[in-house]
Amino acid sequence: MARAATESPRLDPTPIFELFRGNHATELLTAAVAHLGLFDHLACGPLSLGALGTATGLAERPVTVLVTALRAFGLLDRNADGQLDLSELARAHLIPGGEFDVSGYIGLAAESPGVLEMVERLRTNRPAGDAADAPGAAFIYREGIESAMEREASARHLTLALAGRAKNVAPVLADRFSLAAGHTLLDIGGGTGIYSIAWLQRHPSLRAIVWDRPEVLKVAQEMAESHGVADRLECRAGDMFRDPVPDGVDVILLSNILHDWDVAECRTLIGRCASALPAGGQLLIHDVFLNDSLDGPLPIALYSAALFRLTEGRAYSAAEYRGWLVEAGLEPGAITPTLVHCGVLPGLKPGTTGQTL
Repeated sequence: MARAATESPRLDPTPIFELFRGNHATELLTAAVAHLGLFDHLACGPLSLGALGTATGLAERPVTVLVTALRAFGLLDRNADGQLDLSELARAHLIPGGEFDVSGYIGLAAESPGVLEMVERLRTNRPAGDAADAPGAAFIYREGIESAMEREASARHLTLALAGRAKNVAPVLADRFSLAAGHTLLDIGGGTGIYSIAWLQRHPSLRAIVWDRPEVLKVAQEMAESHGVADRLECRAGDMFRDPVPDGVDVILLSNILHDWDVAECRTLIGRCASALPAGGQLLIHDVFLNDSLDGPLPIALYSAALFRLTEGRAYSAAEYRGWLVEAGLEPGAITPTLVHCGVLPGLKPGTTGQTL
């Protein structure tokens, strides 16, 4: 029998994740300075986000990711009119030709592989492995692209790699957010199923469905068996955007799923989940949350860059998620923090079923 999924780590691994994602600070700063001329454009005066995107040749998603990071770095501000402007720090040190300009120093990294890769992602607005002229194995599954999640070896490798974070976070989520009143949990894109397993071990009457790709579910089935919950956890294959959402569930979990997708896909998936829930049911968004002003926190801004590079999404703010929940007819609740910068944001479907989750 494997270690209980409800056993929390003795030490918080968050600092390790922050160190791991720190390279994106160098890549984004160097891209902005040496390739996009972003500080040159703003030296001429404040610009709206859209105008800055036009000036740098970036679409909405990449310019949002870049500007969020630069604001978290303390290099960009918003003026009273809501336009983007240089901070005092940037104006003093990042305008080419200035007396104390350091942009040439930053430019020493301009040709490094990581920077060039980030510039390519920013300019094309495509994740790695999804170039139209050189299709590869993307980290996400969507019709029309070759996904690593469809090959047994790569699906197993990626699923177990991502579980490195999940196995630390799952016991904290299960401890801090009770599903004692729930009947059946649907874990969409659940990977190893470790979040479901932790809740199943905490609530003996709960059942769960992990809904994912067939190759991924081979790992989830093994995990369920090793944790002694295979009799209450169903592994069901499907496409979350195309197939009917499994019925008979009263709690739906989207754990670190929405950040893989752009706004339109997020709204679609939340809407599909809301429609599948009964009155009194809950949709749980377990993810990281940018500040509502999209100016940090810095660790989330850098994680957003990592997501942007490998997926079709980015990190979103709680305000963005709440807006989509309300749009889908759900009532957002308070965020409960978990671990590694994550938290769970519930959306309740109005009405009663005789119980409260």
